[in-house]
Amino acid sequence: MAKYTKSLISFPILLHTLCFLLFPQPLLSQDNDFVRQPASQLIITPHQRSNSDPQQVHISLVGKDKMRVSWITEDNEAKSVVEYGTKEGVYSEKSMGEHTSYQYFFYNSGKIHNTVIGPLEPNTTYFYKCGGLGPEFSFKTPPSKFPIEFVIVGDLGQTEWTASTLKHVDKSDYDVFLLPGDLSYADSQQPLWDSFGRLVEPYASKRPWMVTEGNHEIEIFPIIYPNGFKAYNARWPMPFQQSGSNSNLYYSFEVAGTHIIMLGSYSDFNVESQQYNWLQLDLAKIDRVKTPWVITLLHAPWYNSNEAHQGEGESMRQAMEELLYEARVDLVFAGHVHAYERFTRIYDNQADSCGPMYVTIGDGGNREGLALKFEKPTSPLSLFREPSFGHGRLRILNETHAHWSWHRNNDTNAIVADGIWIESLSNLKACSETPNNQVAHEEL
Repeated sequence: MAKYTKSLISFPILLHTLCFLLFPQPLLSQDNDFVRQPASQLIITPHQRSNSDPQQVHISLVGKDKMRVSWITEDNEAKSVVEYGTKEGVYSEKSMGEHTSYQYFFYNSGKIHNTVIGPLEPNTTYFYKCGGLGPEFSFKTPPSKFPIEFVIVGDLGQTEWTASTLKHVDKSDYDVFLLPGDLSYADSQQPLWDSFGRLVEPYASKRPWMVTEGNHEIEIFPIIYPNGFKAYNARWPMPFQQSGSNSNLYYSFEVAGTHIIMLGSYSDFNVESQQYNWLQLDLAKIDRVKTPWVITLLHAPWYNSNEAHQGEGESMRQAMEELLYEARVDLVFAGHVHAYERFTRIYDNQADSCGPMYVTIGDGGNREGLALKFEKPTSPLSLFREPSFGHGRLRILNETHAHWSWHRNNDTNAIVADGIWIESLSNLKACSETPNNQVAHEEL
């Protein structure tokens, strides 16, 4: 199946690469000596274990002290059990979970296991086995208090650049991986979901991956699959129930003094929608004394000076931006546009010292290539922009200060190309005293 899938999908990639070879488009970044790299070949990761052994293992946070372990087996008789403990090869605890599967046209998924384990101690390494068979895995739980470090990567895919991004991410420790949509780029070719799961397993099995959906997760087919997200919801369940959400497409969670909101760009978001009402309630519950940092992730950016995907997040911005502004959300991360761009703090298309800082980070390694063209002249709201593959790191040091950095990929190293210190809006007296209906715009 892997060989067939590769032949089926590789032609568009080869065609895209051929265009780069015949019509090269070198693009200088803000570092004048750097030439942007082209898109690269798709990677198909084969299944090399027995049918009973776990594959595509990944973990995600559930509540303040639990972890969901997810994996797939080809053997339908395999048990959804996880054995775990704090010593290598010694499993003092055991949890039983649930399983599901799905069909998409002629494709039948393996048995998808989901088992929640815990309670777990913070900042602790656990060793675990899935289903009683196969290799031993390990993960480290996030800390319960600052400092904490998040890696943020959008539009990941499964190309050679994806592999490069993940290797660079893995060279420095972090606590939680955040992905604002477009995971596998399966686009209804279901074996690509399996290939993606195997590709990311070495990373997603040892640090929690928290994701939200992108347009490549929709996979709608009229009449037969009208609602979409069938594979995404089955393979990547997130803890939406714990935040009062009724959909896996939007939810929130808290970790180490940080409240993180994962919004759904492709779920209804107008003022009458369930997502809007949920967001209102979720923001109202935040205690900025206990959780001084609030971060939002979504797929289609609300602010974007790239020519690609212009205006696609505008209707969602108009519906929800005021809610985030009044709640003093600190940062908003988006994907979708295959480039990196960092904006100043903004509200309603104007620089605003009490608005969120907006970052587009849709540059993980997708198979469609990079979004090369930015609008000219540069918007005064856009402070750094570059069409290169890379990843971001948000290190929150304490209740008041954090550091954001963007690491550009090249063949061997991840170069820190952009960085900025950020102060939490909950610590800024001017913002805490600004009435919710007053817009405190900065002079540009």
